[in-house]
Amino acid sequence: MRISITVNGDPVVQPVDPSDTLLSVLREQLHLIGTKWGCLTGDCGACTVIVDGRSVVSCLQTVGQIDGADITTIEGIAGRGRMMNDLQEAFVTHGAAQCGFCTPGMVVAAEQLLRDGVEPDGAAIREGLAGNLCRCTGYSKIIDAVLSVALARME
Repeated sequence: MRISITVNGDPVVQPVDPSDTLLSVLREQLHLIGTKWGCLTGDCGACTVIVDGRSVVSCLQTVGQIDGADITTIEGIAGRGRMMNDLQEAFVTHGAAQCGFCTPGMVVAAEQLLRDGVEPDGAAIREGLAGNLCRCTGYSKIIDAVLSVALARME
């Protein structure tokens, strides 16, 4: 089958097997390798992308279900012509990445959380990011980075 989707603002028409995962199509066919292979069971969040305004784990999303969808990956978070957005800059400023493996999925999930209007407090952010696992940072710096952007975007 052919799917017609928008990825990071660009229209894409791609032949796919309808049972392929969105993760495999993004990485292997579209060469967007910022989205990480992780657990492949939907438990770690390393493969999180935004599909039609909601965070999804792309390892469980089959492409047969997303024809016509608007998808944002970590490569598209900053927007055209920009290296990083305010959230990505906050991750750097707050030292919210160590090994970096979880960072793309964490940033994408946090960006959608902010777009959804998360309450600017640590508990709400922690709950909103519960599906994204990080083994290195202990989460405090990640929560601080997201909180700083949530507060700044309110101004």
